Amino acid sequence: MILPIVAYGDPVLRKVGKEINKEYPELDTLIANMKETMYNANGVGLAAPQVGKAIRLFMVDASPFAEDEDLDEEERAVLANFKQVFINPEIIEEKGDEWAFNEGCLSIPDVREDVFRQEEINIEYFDENFEKHSKTLNGLAARVFQHEYDHIEGILFTDKLSSLKKRLIKKKLENISKGKITADYRMRFPKLKKNKK
Repeated sequence: MILPIVAYGDPVLRKVGKEINKEYPELDTLIANMKETMYNANGVGLAAPQVGKAIRLFMVDASPFAEDEDLDEEERAVLANFKQVFINPEIIEEKGDEWAFNEGCLSIPDVREDVFRQEEINIEYFDENFEKHSKTLNGLAARVFQHEYDHIEGILFTDKLSSLKKRLIKKKLENISKGKITADYRMRFPKLKKNKK
């Protein structure tokens, strides 16, 4: 089932996600629905807060980046196979130089900006069968993970922009939170508080 994607301005996007265990209700259904939602919206990642659940769960499928001719063959091969569900993930270490890449987010349609992130990360996580893994990610794979990891920490990519960039996109963000945006996928907008007289 395709779920509505929560838009910028909804408080759930600012919550730090709670860890979950095998007994989390209807986890398999949630994962299946999130995958369907991500593919329907042409996303390369989707975190549980983006479908209204403040839990530590996200998924990635970075295979669309494997088409990028500017990347070397080795990185394209890694990205082609980078399809994974991450439960209760943890970044153990970040290292390497920060580098910029133009990021966007399904919760913030039509806003794309350069974001600086570190090159390499060491991570631990559980897969959907609750088997534990440790992994090192580099380049775009690390970036996609970091972007989704931020979601379960209540952080959006726009938080990482300079104050000048934030001022430049302020009106766009306000419009998204008011539902004044068209996206080619289902969205859920924050309920606006009525002004008290």
